[in-house]
Amino acid sequence: MKCITRILAAVSALALTAGLAACSSTRAGFEQNGTTQKLEKGAIIGISMPTKSEERWNKDGNNLKDKLEKAGYKVVLNFADDKPAQQNADIENMVNQGAKIIVVAAKDGSAVGPAVEKARDAGDTVIAYDRLIMNTDAVDYYATFQLEQVGVLEAQYLIDQLGLEDGETGPFNIELFTGSPDDNNAKYFFKGAWDLLQPYFAKGVLVNPSNHGGGVTKDFTVDDWQKISVQSWKTEQAQKDMESILDSTYANGRKLDAVLTPYDGIAQGVINAIESKRPDMQPGTESWPPITGQDAMEIAVSNIAAGKQGETVFKNVDELADAVYDMIIEIAEGKEVTGINGEFNNNNVDVPSKLLDPQNITVENLEDLVKANYITQERYDKLTGGKDVL
Repeated sequence: MKCITRILAAVSALALTAGLAACSSTRAGFEQNGTTQKLEKGAIIGISMPTKSEERWNKDGNNLKDKLEKAGYKVVLNFADDKPAQQNADIENMVNQGAKIIVVAAKDGSAVGPAVEKARDAGDTVIAYDRLIMNTDAVDYYATFQLEQVGVLEAQYLIDQLGLEDGETGPFNIELFTGSPDDNNAKYFFKGAWDLLQPYFAKGVLVNPSNHGGGVTKDFTVDDWQKISVQSWKTEQAQKDMESILDSTYANGRKLDAVLTPYDGIAQGVINAIESKRPDMQPGTESWPPITGQDAMEIAVSNIAAGKQGETVFKNVDELADAVYDMIIEIAEGKEVTGINGEFNNNNVDVPSKLLDPQNITVENLEDLVKANYITQERYDKLTGGKDVL
């Protein structure tokens, strides 16, 4: 009898183990359909954005949130207030709330690693949004724009404005800024630009007379980019840096021929500094330098129309949200992710990447922003008319 009892107990234990194994093969929040696991409608998807203080991240986060909610999913959208520790806490909270897919636009691509590793350990899929998550294998996909192409467009605009390809020899005085030192994308933006501009430094056609960041010469390399960076991409820091440059180098009427900046907010800081320190320099005249930017912010639309900023690189965040939305839906439906057209190494793994094309915007094609439904015609008219730009 005891033998029979032990046999029955063993059989029961095997049955229980098999049942647990069967349950564990389907993650919570997913439904099993044959060999495919699908995310249940109503499941939670997390979106972590770096800050609410910049116009574009509000658009990015809310665009994606709206699309996913219309598809029937619950969305937890958090903004990290430019604080890596806050972003890590936000992501961990998403995991604790049961999010199954987490989209992260990192404030600091290296600092966010521990949080996404917890997400990975919980069985979540992690998508890096526009900014690559560094030094971890806990990132499944990356979606962004052709990063170096952004810098190429900015540099080519300056080359065209100065007539360098037409044989102009200058020397032309140029000041250069890069993005935040904790943003991995900033290096790629600068690399795209520097690959085009460095040969003109080597020939002496372009010169950097200030000592900003120790000075930029022909021997400056892409790896030196943080020497001329602007922390957190802040307008105020860019203005402070540019005012120092103008006071030290351009106070006696020296001509400033061009300014490379990677972002509209930094361009605005440069513009503020010039207007404050060199009122003799007037937009729309040869005294005003061509200034570059990125993100097609509303202030950039106004500045381009007024002749204060020469160009901006338009990265259609609606298209990026669409691309990530498609990626999420394919993952949710247990399908292979399509549209992968590149990979980025994050110092640990090659991350499969979906890369979109940016567009150069100048005064000649400024209305393309309306055609793309990026801004309304009414808003465009106000911005280009010099009204209601804040």
